[in-house]
Amino acid sequence: MRFIAAKAAVALTAVAAALLTAPTPASAAAQLVANGRFDGGVAGWKQIDQAEVTADAGRMKVRAKARVNEPWNAMTVANTTATLKPGKTYTLSFDAQGSEAFTPTTTVQYLKTPGQNQSLGTTFPVTTASKRFLYTFTAKAPADASDLTVEVTFQVGSKDRAATVWFDNVSLMETQATRPAGLFVSGESNPAVWVRNNWDAQRAKAEAINNGIATKPIFMWFGGWFGDLTKAVDDYVGAAQAAEKLPMLVAYNIPYRDACATHSNGGAADAAAYHAWITAFAQAIGSRHAVVILEPDAVAAAPCVTRVGGDPEDQYRILLDATQVLKVNAPNAWVYLDAGNPGWVTNKNDLVTRLGKAGIANTRGFSLNVSNYKWTDQTTTYGTDVKNLLAPAHGSKPFVIDTSRNGNGPYPGDSTPEDDWCNPPNRKLGAAPAKPASGAEYHYWVKVPGDSDGRCGIAPTTPAGQFSPDLAMALINGNP
Repeated sequence: MRFIAAKAAVALTAVAAALLTAPTPASAAAQLVANGRFDGGVAGWKQIDQAEVTADAGRMKVRAKARVNEPWNAMTVANTTATLKPGKTYTLSFDAQGSEAFTPTTTVQYLKTPGQNQSLGTTFPVTTASKRFLYTFTAKAPADASDLTVEVTFQVGSKDRAATVWFDNVSLMETQATRPAGLFVSGESNPAVWVRNNWDAQRAKAEAINNGIATKPIFMWFGGWFGDLTKAVDDYVGAAQAAEKLPMLVAYNIPYRDACATHSNGGAADAAAYHAWITAFAQAIGSRHAVVILEPDAVAAAPCVTRVGGDPEDQYRILLDATQVLKVNAPNAWVYLDAGNPGWVTNKNDLVTRLGKAGIANTRGFSLNVSNYKWTDQTTTYGTDVKNLLAPAHGSKPFVIDTSRNGNGPYPGDSTPEDDWCNPPNRKLGAAPAKPASGAEYHYWVKVPGDSDGRCGIAPTTPAGQFSPDLAMALINGNP
């Protein structure tokens, strides 16, 4: 009945895996700029005035040779024949690190009279640590539409200093006009990474996990374990966009997270910290299409926060704010507010009240059975009842079901409360992600099969969120 996600960060390096459906990294996809990475040098980027542009350890180094009056007096420009489509939405993202803290400028502008025809012009604050920057914008129609060719610029000039900025992973991509039909299969999921790292040493097991789990579309979980959240989300969503598939993300960082079970406790320090985190999360998705499961267990577990000094009403207010942030900053994301499972909040009217306070009206719908084992039919009946109860006050809200581990249904034993949900034996993979004929809007694999629920059950030494090949094989075979 408690929901656990990966605690350890998974490096989204986009290294192709043998026999896996690996994503194309956002930085290497077909771009509107000359090149997004600089392992092969800086061909395609020219230096203007007081800028010196060179390759440095796989990055583009842009050095201002002297102090200048205007930012563009020391800049680099990408040579490109790409054109923007006025009215269409685009995302520019890049990694940048400065020799010192200061504020350069970037633009996306038409080659014809660029000063008057910028679709994007913004400053970005660099520090001595590399950071991902991401900007979503709508292309403007220039005064002269005879030539829609654009250029990307990085302007490092300053009156106060002659600084250097290193760039990498430059990406300018158009947002898909329509929602992708297929779900994204990431080569950087926990099971995919394990398969890649153990392909030679444990071939038989790796093949089974690859075929049974790693090549299926599974949600990627995001929490406070990522040092650069914008980069982590952008890498994942950008890879999905490059593959023309739909990315699926779980936002899992609410204060007092997992207060009932504590196996995956943690989360943001307070409401203000969470607001900053969910804003960065939403802005990193931007206008791109995505599916988001918002805070597994937070609504159902809200009463438990009193155990650690929290207030359930604060949890609902935090979630309400999160739904508003996502609605504004990730307008094309289908957000599902998590609503527990049929065995948790049995009073459905109470659940509807909680969902209302938590902002269900701002979302597409709600999710059920995340990281649990309840039968799909049972969950569908429960979800339909909740949907009908929500309708008068909040409109018709569809629901989705996590079927990742419910192939054998819930564990029948009840000697301890955890037996029902924490790595129970004899469980099995459920039906693969698909849109059912009726009932739920979609059946997803939200929980990553093989990731531990905590130090319990048939994985007493495996911490929450850590991938275990033995747990994965137990789900594939339907036994311990």
